[in-house]
Order: sequence, then C-alpha cells, then structure tokens
Amino acid sequence: MKTVAVIFGSRSSEHEVSCVSATNIIKSMDPAKYEVVLIGITKDGRWLKVDSVEEIENGTWTESKVKAIIVPDAGIHGVMFVSGEKTETKYVDVAFPVLHGLNGEDGTIQGLFQLADIPYVGCGVLASACSMDKLYTKIIVDTLGICQAQYVAVMKNDLEDMDAAVAKVEAKLPYPVFVKPSNAGSSKGVNKAHNREELIFALNEAAIHDRKILVEETIVGREIECGVLGNGRHTIPSVIGEVLAADEFYSFDAKYNNSESRTVIDTVLPQGKKEEVQEDAKKIFEALDGFGCSRVDFFLENGTNRVVFNEINTLPGFTGISMYPMLFAASGIEKTDLIDELIRMAPSRS
Repeated sequence: MKTVAVIFGSRSSEHEVSCVSATNIIKSMDPAKYEVVLIGITKDGRWLKVDSVEEIENGTWTESKVKAIIVPDAGIHGVMFVSGEKTETKYVDVAFPVLHGLNGEDGTIQGLFQLADIPYVGCGVLASACSMDKLYTKIIVDTLGICQAQYVAVMKNDLEDMDAAVAKVEAKLPYPVFVKPSNAGSSKGVNKAHNREELIFALNEAAIHDRKILVEETIVGREIECGVLGNGRHTIPSVIGEVLAADEFYSFDAKYNNSESRTVIDTVLPQGKKEEVQEDAKKIFEALDGFGCSRVDFFLENGTNRVVFNEINTLPGFTGISMYPMLFAASGIEKTDLIDELIRMAPSRS
C-alpha cells in the first residue's frame, strides 16, 4: 500500500476549486491501494493536517490545530505533523498536489518536493513554471510553428504611464482584445476590452493578480480542449472537448456559477482537425517538458477553421464539471484508473 499525501487549498484565487478537486480525487482513490494523508493549505498560507474528506466538504478542516510541514530534508522523505510539543513524522511515497494557480501550479511546491526527494504527480518545476506563465508559454510555442493569437506583453510598472501602455497595445492589436494576468488560472482577472476605456480597466484589474499582463487579439471561434497523459514520446491525447460558454467568454463565473455553460465531450470537428489538435497538444506538452497530465486549450477559428493555441493547464481541475477527467473517461480511462496512472508514473520521473 502506498502512502499518498494529497495537498489542497492554497493561497491562490482558485482555493475553493482546489478543495472540490481534492474531494473528488480522494473519493476516487481505492482505499485498498492507498493510505491517504490529507494536507490543507489555508488562504493565509497555514499548512494543516486534515483528518477526513468530510472536513474538506463542510469546511471545518481550517480549524485543525495540527500543523503539517513538508520537510525538505531528503532523509525524512515525508511530512512532519506538529501539535503543541508533540511531533510526528510520516513517510510519504507520493505527493499529489491538487493545487490550481499560483503557489501550486507554478513550480514552487514542485521544487519543495524535489528538495524532499518525494515523487510527485504532475509536471516538474520548469514545465509548471513556464506553463503557468501565459507570456512565457507563448514565447515557447512561437518556436513550434503552431498558430496562436497575436499578443502584447505589458508590465505592471508600465501602467504608471497608462497612455504609453495603451498606445503600445493599440499599435499592434485591434479591438476587442483579451487582457489576462500572465500567472492566474480559472480566468481570474481576465477581461475583454472593446475600447480604450475598457482596456484601461482591464489592465488595472489584471495588475491586481500579476505584475506581467498579456494582451491578446480576439479569436472568434469554437473553444476546444484536449487532455494529454504521459511523458515525452509516450504521451497520449484524449478525445476533444468543446466549451459552450454562457458568457461572452469562459470566465470564472461562467465556469463555476452559471448553469447555462455546457461542455461537449468528444465533439465533432471538421475532417483532420481532431488529429491536428491532438498532435499540437502533444507537441506543446513535450516542448514545455511536460510530465503526467495537462489540458491544452485551443480555438477553432470561425470562417477559416484554423486551430489556434490558447493555453495549457498543468494541474487541470478534477471537479464534477472539470473537462480533463471527462475527456479521458470518454477515451476509455475512467477517473479511478486515471488517478492510479498518475500516481504510478510519479516515481518514474527522470
């Protein structure tokens, strides 16, 4: 039996999504195969030992009095629990970071696992950091010959001269444009700007979430997604999913709070486009040194049927409405088997 530390929560804007993902993953883990150790990270950054999945569901886990510390000493290879004067050390076979966004999907916690010599699920430090940063992802994808939206990078300190920042965007991109924090997930801080006034608002809003801001041309088309599972040339793609957003774009609210938003699994695409999306997803995953799992998002542009890369998520959600596990279920790998495979792969990272 493997001891798996499931880590959830965190200080990111996707804290609540992480808690729901963790609940679904834990309930899909075979208790005959795994001893599950639960570690919750509060919104203010406290690491706590959690006793049950029910505590995650009802929110009482934040009341735990037992601190949880991933020890970077490779000789310990695990977690230390501290309660008053009492300490307990627990050996961990595999860490499963069910963390979305900053401080979880950006390479920071992956570096801690590597210092501690604990195998972990998902992408490594480099892939996590580059993929979380939308600007640097685009810089890397530029080298692959894969179509993506035109973009302008704006730094937070550029906003001190807002007129110059706006002129920089307007010189390259026509309205409307999308404005995104370079490091954020679940569409937090993302806005569509149709004019200069909205652009100024969107830039200021994005700057709340990150010091690097990505401004992109608007691609009008179908929003499609492809999951990948594996490592390098041993990566397999899922079937293709499609997002039918209830809002003007698939915002955080449209994803999680609007019941009119829908997803279509194994959607029908024009001839040859399914294979193009799958090949592009694998190429991007490999170029970013991906490992384990990722979801790669594209547009199929209206009128041209161009496949246009949008972004990659290295720790995709596992909520009840999350695309990644549904895509692989439709590809013949059910959620329990998918989780087994991700855990099995973790020690084979080279």
